[in-house]
Amino acid sequence: MIYKHSKSTKLRAGNQFKTIRSIVIFTCASLIFFSTVELAMAHHPMGGTTPANFWEGLLSGMGHPIIGIDHLAFVVAVGLIAAIIPNCILILASFLATAMLGTGIHLLSIDLPLTEIAIAISVVAFGAMLAFKQKLNTLLLIIFAGLAGIFHGYAYGEAIIGAEMTSLLAYLIGFTAIQLFIALLAMKFAQLISNYWQNQFFYLIRFFGLAISAIGVVFLTSAILS
Repeated sequence: MIYKHSKSTKLRAGNQFKTIRSIVIFTCASLIFFSTVELAMAHHPMGGTTPANFWEGLLSGMGHPIIGIDHLAFVVAVGLIAAIIPNCILILASFLATAMLGTGIHLLSIDLPLTEIAIAISVVAFGAMLAFKQKLNTLLLIIFAGLAGIFHGYAYGEAIIGAEMTSLLAYLIGFTAIQLFIALLAMKFAQLISNYWQNQFFYLIRFFGLAISAIGVVFLTSAILS
C-alpha cells in the first residue's frame, strides 16, 4: 500500500511538473514572440505612418500595446489582479471599454493633459496593489481601471489620427483584442500558479507587482523630466 501511494504521489508530482514546464515554455515563447514583434516593428507597427487599410489598422492596433512597455505592464497587472479578486471580468471590461473611449477623445482633438504621467502612475499603482495586497475594493478597482483606460486609449489614438473609418475600426479591434488576450493570459497564469504553488503564490505575485511598479517608476521619471 505504501509503495502504491508513493508511486501515485510521484506520478501526480510528475504531471504537475509537466504542466508547470509547459506554462514556462509557453510564457517564454510568448515573450520571445512579443520581443521579436517589437524589434521588427521598430517602435511602431507601421513605421510611424498612418494605417491605410483594414489589415494595417488591425496590425497597428495589435502592436501598440505590445511595443509600449508601460501599456503592456499595465495590462499584465490588470490580468494578475483579476485572478485574485471577485468580479474580475468587470475590471477588465472597464479598462477595455474606456481605452476605446480614450482613443475617441484623442480623435476629437480634445486635449487630455499629463497623459504620459497618468499612464505611468497607473502602472505604479496597479503594481503596488499586487505587491502589497491587503483587501482590494472591487468597485474602486473598476473605477480606477476605467480612468486608466481613458489615458492609455488616448495614447493609442496618436497612431490613428487621419485614418479612414475602416482602418480606425480595425485599429480599435486590434488593440482591444490583444489587450484582452494578454490580460486573460496573465490571469490564467496566476490561477495556475495558485493551484500548483500555493505556498509560494503570494511571493510570486508580490514579485510581479514590484517589477511592474518599477517599470512604472522608470516611465514616470522619464515623463516628469522630459
